[in-house]
Amino acid sequence: MDKGIYCLVFTNSLREIRVGSLGARAFAGGWHVYVGSALGSGGLARAERHIRLACRRDRPPRWHVDYLLLDPGFSLTAVVSAPTGMPLECGLARAVGGEAVPGFGCSDCACTSHLFYRPECPTEELVAAFCSLGLHADIKTIKNESDKDTV
Repeated sequence: MDKGIYCLVFTNSLREIRVGSLGARAFAGGWHVYVGSALGSGGLARAERHIRLACRRDRPPRWHVDYLLLDPGFSLTAVVSAPTGMPLECGLARAVGGEAVPGFGCSDCACTSHLFYRPECPTEELVAAFCSLGLHADIKTIKNESDKDTV
């Protein structure tokens, strides 16, 4: 399996949820983008794990992003990814940038956050962010709750 980096694209209603040790966090209604790395042994299969968790919501959360994947107010709408063996996760987070949820998904680096808010769908913007790093983005769209297990 290819190694790489990815973004999870969520749409959500205005809500507050508890995110592990970060505690309760307020999330504006709109879109959120989580930037992740898939450089481990499973490679980009990690993104598939996120899709499965969002579909089933049957496991306890382990990572910050799991709290979003498990919350019924968040809907995973797309995964944007690119193969790379380079550690570009933080560079992608900087390229995406914007309004951030402080401390989210970045406990192993010096970034402010790896979760960003957008009032509108950010998919095309994400393609440009990948391109700025010299990567060709692949977009996997997840149409709705009932279609997730067939994607």
